[in-house]
Amino acid sequence: MHEELIRELSVITDEEQRILEGRNEIDQQIYTEKKEMIVDCDKLLQKGKLIQVRPHTRFVRFPEHRHNYIEVIYMCQGMTTHIVNGNQIRLREGELLFLNQNAVQEILPAGAEDIAVNFIVLPEFFDTAFSMISGEENMLKTFLVDALCGKDGEISYLHFHVAGILPVQNLVENMVWTIFYDLSNKRSCTQITMGLLFLQLLNCMDKMETGQNRFDAELVTTVLGYIEEHYRNGTLSELSEQMNTDVYWLSREIKKRTGKTYKQLLQEKRMQQAVWLLANSSAPVADIIESVGYDNTSYFYRKFREKYGVSPREYRMNMC
Repeated sequence: MHEELIRELSVITDEEQRILEGRNEIDQQIYTEKKEMIVDCDKLLQKGKLIQVRPHTRFVRFPEHRHNYIEVIYMCQGMTTHIVNGNQIRLREGELLFLNQNAVQEILPAGAEDIAVNFIVLPEFFDTAFSMISGEENMLKTFLVDALCGKDGEISYLHFHVAGILPVQNLVENMVWTIFYDLSNKRSCTQITMGLLFLQLLNCMDKMETGQNRFDAELVTTVLGYIEEHYRNGTLSELSEQMNTDVYWLSREIKKRTGKTYKQLLQEKRMQQAVWLLANSSAPVADIIESVGYDNTSYFYRKFREKYGVSPREYRMNMC
């Protein structure tokens, strides 16, 4: 992206300055007047406008929210991490993320050099773009139809890995420049440019991920496999590093997909190993407790009795 645009988009906003001075959350009044966190286009768009761009707020976690408009996010520089309907998306420089009105989004804190722009777009803005891509059915067209109708469609987001596609980069930068500097004939220019962008994106469908296909089974398999191998001293932090993901997100996804926390899964595995050793070895109970990863004997005894209704020694005697 042009250096001048990057400089302008990098300027610390008033909201960001307050965050840097100690505020630990977004200023919700900027985005909505409602108790439910639905970012309101009336707060971000001038009356009569169909599209606007604004730099993404850095330095703070943006909590779970929806939009009453379509959001398009372009990563100008660096990277941001988005959680959309429970799916983690790493948006890297040059990539695009389209969100429909009903997608539930959370954004992890971005650094000073992580520059993204958010397009705030009313559905009717896409009329021109839609007419330009009418033809055979595809996911981009389906996404647009659902967005134009305000439907909670099957496709909650489109993530385009198009950093190396020069025509796409030029078209997006052209739109950002036109809107940011409020050039004349802005609406016509941006509507046609958006249509051209969609035509280019139709050539990049192999570089697209959608909200349809994610990895529930793969994630659970990875987590359980890690616990199987590292139940003695494994940690959620270490697992998140191995998976190259955020520990907060991973903790929540484990709970969502298994119904149990990481700590509960770990404790289950340790108890399973403990009872196996009690039944199949003559090792002292104290040694078994240590071998399965507990350093607090009284805690182990309490948890063991809660689960099995007897002490470890009584369990062993009953198994004989």
